[in-house]
Amino acid sequence: MKVYFTSGIGADHRLFTHLRLPEGFEASYIHWIPPLADESLSEYAIRLSKQIDTSEPFVLAGLSLGGIMSVEMAKHRKPLCTIIISSVPVSAHLPRYYRMAGQLGLGKIIPASLLKAATAVKHSLMLRSAANRRLMMDVIRSGDDHFIRWALTAVLEWENTEIPQPLYHLHGSRDEVFPIGLTKPTHVIRKAGHLFLLYNADAVNRILSEILLPVHPKADII
Repeated sequence: MKVYFTSGIGADHRLFTHLRLPEGFEASYIHWIPPLADESLSEYAIRLSKQIDTSEPFVLAGLSLGGIMSVEMAKHRKPLCTIIISSVPVSAHLPRYYRMAGQLGLGKIIPASLLKAATAVKHSLMLRSAANRRLMMDVIRSGDDHFIRWALTAVLEWENTEIPQPLYHLHGSRDEVFPIGLTKPTHVIRKAGHLFLLYNADAVNRILSEILLPVHPKADII
């Protein structure tokens, strides 16, 4: 069974490098596509979801922005379950200052280059592994500036109240992007920040196995 992973803003499948799915599951990756002019996040998600093969059962999973996209795609493609990592399922869980920034149109003003530079500095300080730092720097450098600016605006203006069921939500207790106090995760990774997927993959892989194995159509024989 395929698990469709969607990465964070300006990132790609490389952030899932350390994931190991249980037997019977195959990782497939949703690739970002160019947004249309003034396209909303929910409208974009409909086009993005065309990469999913719905002729067979599947699971949606996403990191950060990819988690938000997975929630939106689940409205139209009906996965067996949806898994979000370091993300939020509804717009009410966004920090209030995000909403204010959206109302002020700051997403259209902040240069993508500034956002990439700030992200690079943060992760160079927070990621202890040299290999993970190199990976993150490569991901940041290759991020598309036009997409990053659109995505930032789309998230700040996102409106959603619908939570797909079943939903599993993995979140770090020290997430600096989406504070844990504003959302309601099903699984909490203690003392972990936004990108714990890179440095605490063992815990994530263990939780994914617990989630995925029971939803497999052949769970009784796996």
